[in-house]
Amino acid sequence: MSDDWSYVRLKDYCTKIGSGSTPRGGANVYLDSGNVCLIRSQNIYNDGFSENGLVFISNSDAEKLNNVEIELNDVLINITGDSVARVCLAPKDKLPARVNQHVAIIRTVKNELDPKFVRYFLTDNNTQNHLLTLAGTGATRNALTKGMLEEFLVPKPDILIQKKISKILSDLDEKIHLNNQINQTLESIAQAIFKSWFIDFDPVRAKIAAKQEGNDPELAAMCAISGKSVEELKQMSEDDFAELQATAALFPDELVESELGDVPKGWEVGCVEDIATAKGGYAFKGSQFVKKGYPVIKIKNITGDGEVDIQGTQCIEEKIARTAAKFMLHDCDLVMAMTGATVGKIGLVNTHGKSIYLNQRVAKFESEKFGGKISYFLFCLFNRKEYFEQIVGTAQGSAQPNISSSGIESTSIIVPNFELINLFIKNTDSIFQYWLKNGSTNNFLNQIRDTLLPKLLSGEINVSNFQDEVA
Repeated sequence: MSDDWSYVRLKDYCTKIGSGSTPRGGANVYLDSGNVCLIRSQNIYNDGFSENGLVFISNSDAEKLNNVEIELNDVLINITGDSVARVCLAPKDKLPARVNQHVAIIRTVKNELDPKFVRYFLTDNNTQNHLLTLAGTGATRNALTKGMLEEFLVPKPDILIQKKISKILSDLDEKIHLNNQINQTLESIAQAIFKSWFIDFDPVRAKIAAKQEGNDPELAAMCAISGKSVEELKQMSEDDFAELQATAALFPDELVESELGDVPKGWEVGCVEDIATAKGGYAFKGSQFVKKGYPVIKIKNITGDGEVDIQGTQCIEEKIARTAAKFMLHDCDLVMAMTGATVGKIGLVNTHGKSIYLNQRVAKFESEKFGGKISYFLFCLFNRKEYFEQIVGTAQGSAQPNISSSGIESTSIIVPNFELINLFIKNTDSIFQYWLKNGSTNNFLNQIRDTLLPKLLSGEINVSNFQDEVA
């Protein structure tokens, strides 16, 4: 550490250090929406706040927890369980909020300890290891006590230095966050197209309505597909108009009854196996895993937000990789968890240029008819609640749910004509490729941030002459 820096106890420079509380009634009082968030351990990650599993409580329940109300720039840290020591800043857009008993609030004296600086220090690998060691001391369950946090030592350079360090790191985080937001938008666009074509049958319904009104069905379908008015269609280039017209022609002008409800005429009630197969990964032995080498994707790497996290994966050596060559994954492969609490969860693979492999009890999807990019269609399909629940419903086992490849493949779906599936893949390819590029950019930015983090926090990199403005 820099010679002119000192270590101080958190309690000497904080106005609050303490855990939250769960409303009386526990999970029975949780709401899917509302004015007041209840932030729990599953929402807190070192990379930032996650909305996965976010719940809300009523105003009356929130009033009973006013003593654990979160303020802007509070540092939140998980203090129990498997996620102990994970840290993030209180998210501005989720306030007002409370925390439950598994999360502690650290509220610094702002003109002495910059909360962002504290948050970054607590996420540093060395600090994380220290916190995990403390949490595992003298208890059957990992836990950080109020006393441990109060006595915890943090570096305290001049407040301006703290803010400069925070600015450098937060600028990288903000760029990562922006890319994540863009990717969420890209995914939403793909999902909207899928829903319009294959769930709501908008072009088909537009044709039906146009026929009943004595209008041009093809033109009506073109408007439904493009979101343009008839007048706007007339302004399109000849080639674009012709392409849109060809797309509209692929949709029928009639709905017929089926066991899954009304479906476009000519489409069939089938199953996933009609368009793709699910194949489990390789049964690697525990003794084959090493710290460095070729990463192996396991169930835990499927994060539940549509992505696959390849950070911190166990690896295999080149000799083992050659044996498992047919289980190597490629960019935009779709994988699904087949066992445990996350059964049915999916993720699109971004290899970041690495050779990575698939472990057993994780399935990947292949298709002779459509190639690897059938993943785009299946990603949107399996993200639909009705199909996800159907897959989970076939899981077997009382100790932990398990699903087989055949169970996944037997999932009932409406099978459109294959030309439309190919067209959907073509139209969304640029969306998913852009999604992939942003993911690779974020991986690079993460590496830069993680490299800078310990050097900045130790004073090895001098930021005194850093000219950027700090708040």
